[in-house]
Amino acid sequence: MSSQLFDAIENLGKEKGIDKEILIEALEAALISAYKKNFKSATNVRVELDEVVGSMRVFSRKTVVEEVFDNQQEISLDEAKKIDPNYEIEDIIEVEVTPKDFGRIAAQAAKQVVTQRVREAERGVIFSEYVDREEDVMTGIIQRIDPRFVYVNLGKIEAKLPESEQMPTEDYQVHDRIKVFVTKVENTSKGPQIFISRSHPGLLKRLFEMEVPEIYDGIVEIKSVAREAGDRSKIAVFAENPEIDPVGSCVGQKGGRVQAIVNELKGEKIDIVEWSEDPVVYVSNALSPSKVVEVLVNEEDKSTTVIVPDYQLSLAIGKRGQNARLAAKLTGWKIDIKSETEAREEGLLSEKTDTDYADVEEDLFE
Repeated sequence: MSSQLFDAIENLGKEKGIDKEILIEALEAALISAYKKNFKSATNVRVELDEVVGSMRVFSRKTVVEEVFDNQQEISLDEAKKIDPNYEIEDIIEVEVTPKDFGRIAAQAAKQVVTQRVREAERGVIFSEYVDREEDVMTGIIQRIDPRFVYVNLGKIEAKLPESEQMPTEDYQVHDRIKVFVTKVENTSKGPQIFISRSHPGLLKRLFEMEVPEIYDGIVEIKSVAREAGDRSKIAVFAENPEIDPVGSCVGQKGGRVQAIVNELKGEKIDIVEWSEDPVVYVSNALSPSKVVEVLVNEEDKSTTVIVPDYQLSLAIGKRGQNARLAAKLTGWKIDIKSETEAREEGLLSEKTDTDYADVEEDLFE
């Protein structure tokens, strides 16, 4: 074995970004395998590589015993003392057994094993690079499309966007650049696999963190996200500092910040509401853009009855119940919506609320 082999290993390690020691260990394992295969030996052997002189030596390792039952694994105490009088029972003796033409045979046999180890090491490097991107947004380029998946190039790896994680309103085209949410990174027998999504609520959350500096800096906090991808979403935000307008921060000047996110999500409507620990306020806000007259809270089963103006009933419920459904998902409270007339008939609307609402209604239609 020549020093050129060690130089090649070092260069390969630098090229692939793999520690040279990993490749040396792989080479040692390959040489041991080659020795046992080509010389039909079951002996416990050790390979010693000397990078300085570029040499390779094979040593057979045998245990010193009183009585030998396996000539390949054991050596008698008498035989051991002929080698060195200081040997005792249970000691390990190493005897060099390097064949003359072993370098040529080993090089051929080691090639495949080293290649495999290089591939495994490369996979490990890729996995360690991407595992920290879980629950993060990455930008990729669509490489190809089939009926089940959209294949997205994320740099060193290709990720599959399954149909279940695609936005139903989105038309994907090869070479399009898209942002995806990384839901999970796994190191499988086939190499690292990245699971991505365009419909996950986490995508909306991360996009706001990227677009709104106040969220990134922790001044404004995203408390909850509810999303029906491609159609409509709701996001609840909160600021500890009363002088900060969390909703206004997310909307941005002339709606610029939220519009950038809407554009990225191909027109998905986004309602930004202010979070409150008071369920009456929170549920009222969550039903935006509908106006709310009163919210009746049942703490025991975490449910609410929401009374809205008659003319706002359909808006509060939303198309196919979407507004109410998203509001319930956002707040974590069950929401039963009733019109003012229905609530009055059931005796749910207090006189004070009824009077106050009459004034509001009068103002609205003046």
